[in-house]
Amino acid sequence: MLSRIDHVGVVANSIDEANAILGDALGLVIDEPRSKWPEGSYFAPEQTYNFFFKVGEGETCVEVLVPAPGATSGTARYLERRGPGLHHICYACTDVHVEADRLVAAGLSEIALPRTSDGRRTVAFFRPQGNAGILTELVPLRDR
Repeated sequence: MLSRIDHVGVVANSIDEANAILGDALGLVIDEPRSKWPEGSYFAPEQTYNFFFKVGEGETCVEVLVPAPGATSGTARYLERRGPGLHHICYACTDVHVEADRLVAAGLSEIALPRTSDGRRTVAFFRPQGNAGILTELVPLRDR
């Protein structure tokens, strides 16, 4: 079962560009520990530096993905083709593996990612095609 929106992912050319809108204009506060501020949390599979902004008093945040210089990942190609903006919506759920199976059975197209040694998913992504044009991520429900 989907429990809540965990985060909304946006792609940007730089953290300064994103901070001008999310921080300065909208007043969101960067989660410095989670973002490993000021360098960013490096996510090697997508060659991105990720930063997280807290949305008000709630648990939802905005994740900013900034491709590393020279990156050739899907995120870098996305930014090159479409420019900065909305990238994905991520839902927290009690059991990623069970929920991903349910979405596959409902006809969504899963992006193949590495699994645990026992074949379970720790996170899951679903292609935007056939999903209202929205790249969708599932993560485990976590306390903040």
